[in-house]
Amino acid sequence: MPKAEISWKRTTPEGDTLQCYAHHVGKQWIFYRRRKRFDQWAEVEHPPLEDWLALLDSVQRRINRRLLRPEAEVLLRKTILERFPGTESELLEQRKRFA
Repeated sequence: MPKAEISWKRTTPEGDTLQCYAHHVGKQWIFYRRRKRFDQWAEVEHPPLEDWLALLDSVQRRINRRLLRPEAEVLLRKTILERFPGTESELLEQRKRFA
């Protein structure tokens, strides 16, 4: 069974570094965030598009290494389009990087 958690780091517009991770439970992804290593993880109710795209990037990499099934990418893309209508261009850019 594949690991159900995917983590990454990102920088806010203010220059702060955030540690993020997404936990796959059933058909949904739950996002968590913290600023420093020993801070408590806080659940993010409405993660920004940037976090969803970072998750999509990680899922695509795991599919290439056969750690996740290709259906995971399809379901994640569908979820992103439902939450952020009009983001087809960002998703197409994401696909071009891996083509």
